[in-house]
Amino acid sequence: MTEDIKFSVTVPAYKAQFLGECIDSILAQTYKNFEVIIVNDASPQDLDSIVNRYDDSRIHYYKNKVGFGAEHVVGNWNKCLEYASGNYIICMGDDDKLLPNCLEDYVKLIEQFPDLNLYHGMTMMIDEEGQVIDVQTPRPVFESMYSIMYYRWFENRRQYIGDWLFKTVALRNMGGFINLPYAWESDDCTAYAASQDRGCANTQEPVFLYRINSQTISSKTNNTKDKLLAHFKALDIYKSLLTKKPTSEPDMFYYGKLVSGLEKHMSKSFGIDIAADINKNPLRILYWIWNKKKYSISNIALKKAIFYHIRDFFSNR
Repeated sequence: MTEDIKFSVTVPAYKAQFLGECIDSILAQTYKNFEVIIVNDASPQDLDSIVNRYDDSRIHYYKNKVGFGAEHVVGNWNKCLEYASGNYIICMGDDDKLLPNCLEDYVKLIEQFPDLNLYHGMTMMIDEEGQVIDVQTPRPVFESMYSIMYYRWFENRRQYIGDWLFKTVALRNMGGFINLPYAWESDDCTAYAASQDRGCANTQEPVFLYRINSQTISSKTNNTKDKLLAHFKALDIYKSLLTKKPTSEPDMFYYGKLVSGLEKHMSKSFGIDIAADINKNPLRILYWIWNKKKYSISNIALKKAIFYHIRDFFSNR
């Protein structure tokens, strides 16, 4: 009797520079029951020669005839989900890496919390040379959706799509990864939705390496208008998720803070993205002031944008 595949480690691929390192890190796992799904999003770069170096039956390589592109990159995340056969799925960047203990630590976490739809792996951030430059703050072994949202919004927790392990059937029942322009808040929204009913369990040791580099979509500042659109769509999702009140005391505390602080959180998100735009050219603030009604930007968001711009200016001197 053939054993079910436990994990689908998926790589929606476009960039060649670190793809070999990414694949090597997956194949180096101490836990061996997994498959690797690589979906080439019609990249002009030579990904074929990198993937073809490997002679491993667990690797499944697909190529999109027409690329989703950066704006619709979540479409390629969901294409990976279509091909996945594992009971659980990771969606990681083509420049990120798994630590060798990643899947083994997830197995232990699943054994401890078998009924969840979402798990999180502690992450270390690396630079383009692969040197560790930061580590995520520790999380409790188990937490609710309300806790995840609270610490993300108000305590500046950092998290990335590759941090998360989803139960595949639950993710499919949700309609897949939540599709927002440029994947802006898609990872957050999908994780919140997956943890809404059952919460999330967290590894206590690092298992994932997120690479911070100039090629990532999140580092681009020429798509501010689309990022603002993503924020508006995310706002509707947050409002929907927060219609259900929790019953436990800690979650009631988080819930109250989330509901009362929702507009503040969104103003901060708008401010950060507008600030990134005016950091390139300070005169761009005139554009945003002139068009604030067109983009439904509040005065608070504009004030925050100016504050963040001034802060960034002095911190970079």
